[in-house]
Amino acid sequence: MGRVTARRRITRVDLDGATRTRPDTLAAEEPLEIRVGPAGGPRPPLAVTMRTPGNDLDLAIGFLVTEGVIASPDDVVTAQLCAGDNEPNTYNVVDVALAPGVEPPTTDPSRNFYTTSSCGVCGKASIDAVRVRSRHDLGADPVTVDATTLVTLPDTLRAAQKAFDATGGLHAAGLFTAAGDLVCVREDVGRHNAVDKVVGWAARNGRLPATGHVLMVSGRASFELVQKATLAGIPVLAAVSAPSTLAVDLAAESGLTLVGFLRDRAFNIYAGDKRVITPPR
Repeated sequence: MGRVTARRRITRVDLDGATRTRPDTLAAEEPLEIRVGPAGGPRPPLAVTMRTPGNDLDLAIGFLVTEGVIASPDDVVTAQLCAGDNEPNTYNVVDVALAPGVEPPTTDPSRNFYTTSSCGVCGKASIDAVRVRSRHDLGADPVTVDATTLVTLPDTLRAAQKAFDATGGLHAAGLFTAAGDLVCVREDVGRHNAVDKVVGWAARNGRLPATGHVLMVSGRASFELVQKATLAGIPVLAAVSAPSTLAVDLAAESGLTLVGFLRDRAFNIYAGDKRVITPPR
């Protein structure tokens, strides 16, 4: 099975010091193929994503949730990590057998599911293809979050990023309670993969929809991350960096509270400001 980190020799150039060759720790990046189909039937490849090995079952289940293929772990009979067809075996394949009555996804060349570690929707044909409708009414979630709690989340998430400490090259996603308690953290070279790993963990532990929770991400808030939060029933998404216009539009449309530039005890609210309790002016 792949490792989260790997060692490589590099040349360190320091214009104020010596140039030397030394080993360095890098974030691992390998392809993961997700095969999906009915139990007892053919399960063709649905997606290939470039990811950091580890928590691969969470990644596969989370991907299927956030693509609208499944709604709960009850929609899956088995999900297992397989050796694949390569030699030596890399265990870079997850095989998912769907429960009876669950419609298998259609593999349409115009909606290519190949994704890189930097973009979760690059292979899809149009915005209409990626605007998957959520089964959850986020606007009905009554949760509120205190501003003094929100500003603690980045430091809590950063403290839990063990692989980032070694590599400096991984994104993180964390699922928090409204009181600021961290319940799950995942790291990956891909922002969307880190979120899918968190959503998959929640699905496999019977915690979907994740009502009353906050999803905190270490980078920017893009359209696909907002979509993944809505598909998982998460009412609040917070990011340390900026959102995009489509992210803000989808958050407002879906009833999701979107917070950006959450750092240094300040933040911007781009949608759903009524959920955030701020100090009196």
